[in-house]
Amino acid sequence: YVEPNVWKVALQGDIKKSPRRFTIPLPGLIFICTPGEPPWVFAVKKKPTKESDIVYKAPLCNIFANGRSCPGSHRYPNRVEDIVPSFFISFFSATANLKDRSVCFPENVIHLWEFIQGKKNFPLQDLVRHGTIRDLMTMEVGK
Repeated sequence: YVEPNVWKVALQGDIKKSPRRFTIPLPGLIFICTPGEPPWVFAVKKKPTKESDIVYKAPLCNIFANGRSCPGSHRYPNRVEDIVPSFFISFFSATANLKDRSVCFPENVIHLWEFIQGKKNFPLQDLVRHGTIRDLMTMEVGK
């Protein structure tokens, strides 16, 4: 679990141009990590304390519908404790599926990033439900 925080992220649209830089608030995040592999990433409104707590889709690019992140060309470290910082220094892509990660901007999560750019708190009512902590505990996370 990673506490809500303001993060610096980079969005690579056109490989021939510099990435767009954002400073955005994000809700608490749950990372499920395996050494050297891209993490699974989910959002929560508060730190989970029970299996029935609700889990939301991470309001980020490069996340598949099941919560696994797409690494692109990014190489993840073998030390699990280094995966979260590595995730945030990687470039996010504007060419991936950007839908269904925001209630207000269901077609493109980048519009949410533009809306929350420079703000201090993430609008929790904008999170899209994924499932529960129990669902995460029972899912297959292998390759």
